Amino acid sequence: MTELSGTWTLDPTHSSVNFIARHAMVTRIRGSFQDFNATLHINQDAPETSSVDALIQIASVNTGNADRDTHLRKNDFFEADRYPEASFVSTMFHVDEKGNGTVEGDMTIKGITKPIILIVATFGIQPDPMGNTRLGFEAATTFNRHAFGLDFDAPIETGGVLISNEIKVEIEGSAIRTGDSAAG
Repeated sequence: MTELSGTWTLDPTHSSVNFIARHAMVTRIRGSFQDFNATLHINQDAPETSSVDALIQIASVNTGNADRDTHLRKNDFFEADRYPEASFVSTMFHVDEKGNGTVEGDMTIKGITKPIILIVATFGIQPDPMGNTRLGFEAATTFNRHAFGLDFDAPIETGGVLISNEIKVEIEGSAIRTGDSAAG
């Protein structure tokens, strides 16, 4: 595989940040954030010095239902007016020479910062027709929404709650090389 080391900028046009929650304990609701950015500084020779910084604009939440999206932006969930951004800052890379493994980091939602672990798979590096070098990857994590103050609950008659406590996040990334220097 071509050298991973360097600085990469996530291309939001060809990437996605998605989430999945259970609704009424029986169906999955999928959503995404439309406005996000990230920078990756990768040092393949010393992965522990690599870093990722990412920001998500909370108001860009989209589940395909305008009423639900408005509710998610309100105080029951994200409080987007008070906390307009969520962030992820890596603290440790545990990846092999192909870029597969885990990335530990601190996720902040509603001003609450908690450690999470992203499972990462890299799919390759390729030039595109516009002269860019692209890195393709996916990352995923699962977390308890209550840990971040996303506390809305509505009990249902048969047991459980309207929205699952566990939220799965899936990232499909296409990053463009913007610098050749290794991180560190």
